[in-house]
Amino acid sequence: MSLSKILGAGSRKDGYVEGNGCLVSWCVGHLVELAPADAYDPRYSKWAYDDLPIVPDPWQFQVLPDTKKQFHILRQLLDRDDVETVVCATDAGREGELIFRLTYHLCGCTKPVKRLWISSMEESAIRRGFDNLIDGKQYDNLYAAALCRAKADWLIGINGTRLFTCVYRGKTLNVGRVMTPTLTLLAEREAAIGSFKKEKFYTVELDLRTFRAVSGKFNSKTDAEALRSACLGRTAVVRSVERKENAERPPKLYDLTTLQREANRLFDYTAQQTLDYLQSLYEKRLATYPRTDSRYLTEDMAEGLPMLCSTVAQALPFMKGQPLPVDAARVVDSSKVSDHHAVIPTAEIADADLQALPTGERNILCMIAARLLCAVGEPHSYAETVVTLECGGASFAAKGRTVIAEGWRGTEKAFLSTVKQKSKKQDEPPPAIPVLTEGQRLEDADAILKQGTTSPPAHFTEDTLLSAMEHASAEDFAKLEGVERTGLGTPATRAATIEKLVRSGFVERNKKQLVPTEKGLALVRVMPDQLRSAKLTAEWEERLGAVERGELAPEYFMAGIIAMLNELVRSYRNVAAEPATALSRSGRTVIGKCPRCGKNVVEGKKSFYCEGYHDTPSCGFALWKNDRFFTNKRKELTKNIAASLLKNGRVAVKGLFSEKKGVFYDATVVLDDDGGKYVRFKLEFDNKNAKGK
Repeated sequence: MSLSKILGAGSRKDGYVEGNGCLVSWCVGHLVELAPADAYDPRYSKWAYDDLPIVPDPWQFQVLPDTKKQFHILRQLLDRDDVETVVCATDAGREGELIFRLTYHLCGCTKPVKRLWISSMEESAIRRGFDNLIDGKQYDNLYAAALCRAKADWLIGINGTRLFTCVYRGKTLNVGRVMTPTLTLLAEREAAIGSFKKEKFYTVELDLRTFRAVSGKFNSKTDAEALRSACLGRTAVVRSVERKENAERPPKLYDLTTLQREANRLFDYTAQQTLDYLQSLYEKRLATYPRTDSRYLTEDMAEGLPMLCSTVAQALPFMKGQPLPVDAARVVDSSKVSDHHAVIPTAEIADADLQALPTGERNILCMIAARLLCAVGEPHSYAETVVTLECGGASFAAKGRTVIAEGWRGTEKAFLSTVKQKSKKQDEPPPAIPVLTEGQRLEDADAILKQGTTSPPAHFTEDTLLSAMEHASAEDFAKLEGVERTGLGTPATRAATIEKLVRSGFVERNKKQLVPTEKGLALVRVMPDQLRSAKLTAEWEERLGAVERGELAPEYFMAGIIAMLNELVRSYRNVAAEPATALSRSGRTVIGKCPRCGKNVVEGKKSFYCEGYHDTPSCGFALWKNDRFFTNKRKELTKNIAASLLKNGRVAVKGLFSEKKGVFYDATVVLDDDGGKYVRFKLEFDNKNAKGK
């Protein structure tokens, strides 16, 4: 709508806006996708090793069922006699180019194309972009690279999934260029945790009344106890005092991944929940575009930044009385903005009723608002003091910190004071140390023996896994110049990758932890190194960059992918799956007892159904994964939800969507089964959780 406003197209039609000699329409994400395997040959509807690898020639495309109406509207608009030129105004990047070109070509359009290439939705940037439209042919190589990546992902996903599912003759084993290396990260962490051996250690802590000092670690409790005895009631002598002033620069703005990570730390939101909340805020014009990997703003936004920050601060109750310096230079750098700038709140926050927003949306909006004010703030300055003491013939150390100027940390503390989940104590800075001088004697020290245990590597949370995905194969990517993406996946797809791993039964959520299942570990063990490593993505990016620059023909890139697939299929020709492995097990996963007949409820491809479902007479109990009760609320009926419903008859669910009000809310879903053809559900709300809040 920002484009139509600037172009003067104000007459709203069905699927487009018209006015001032312009037609403005949209693609609603992906309208066109690569056709499925069975579109090329009906026999591909059944999976067989002998059919692999499936390599389309020529490639076919299809319109997504949910967006057929919009596609037909676009085709009619492109066919209009009064349309002379088409302007591609999709995202400034590979994916945006691909979305436009596939739709343009499938519509059979041949009219000349101009490209609007902008990274900001500010009015000035849009006007400047329209004043400097570029010939669409200049982006032919960008489209070629985007199409190569889409085709390659199709080939790896379709053939890899069918190959391993056929070889191990079990349930569907999803394989993908991003999904499989992500599962490998989890499996490797699990192996490190499993092989870790805990070791005890001991320290001696001196209590010097106004501060404490700690010795080095001892493996022997006897040695540590000897030092404690030697120090008890004795004099500690200050050997050195070092004081250093430091300035902590403000944090960068949020991109999607860093926002998802921090929302997981503060609120336990999954990556997908954070994306959903942010998407809703974007649709309400309260936040900028969600799916960004940039943490900077463009130069044209600098002038309006002080006013925006003032507007945002006035809308946040916790900012009352807080200073509001605005250093735009800290967050502005157009060279570091690709498709979209960082996530920030919009000026619409001034008219928003924050308390009326669903809890999740309000939390995310406050997060990005606070981060904006922190990012443009002044440095946090402090003095750090390190003291070395001697007592009982051993050395002790103490650290302290004194704040000189709160700077941006003051804004952060004001925001965190509104968050129920407090930061962990280990994140808090050490307390201040009194003024000490070298040679100073501190009498009558108390000495305490402390026991500790070495800690294994921590299980991944969504926070730490997103970080690992973002930095996967960093050394390989560091060798490349000008690549569009680094790491595994993109900010827009990482959340979906995690959800797919959970949905496929490869990973389970254990509170905040993400833990690979037996099936997931087994899949990683049989995967070739080429598919397990993030290095494959780095290699692809190097070659895709060459395609984009016109240095490598697309057919050569695709030839390399096809050769890899041929070798992969050939190498598993004589592999025989052991019938007892987690991958080839034919039994269904039992998730609970049927409330109608008491038999086991097991997981199928499309439902969680009673083992008596196919009996005569049929029990008829099934919880369908695509049940409209859940899909209308933008939620998936997962195994965990189904298990809770079967065990307790109810389950608390966060982030349900109200189509009527366009908001997210939390509620309890109750199993309301009357024995009919379909199982029914209803919602219950407690006093603190009103619908549509």
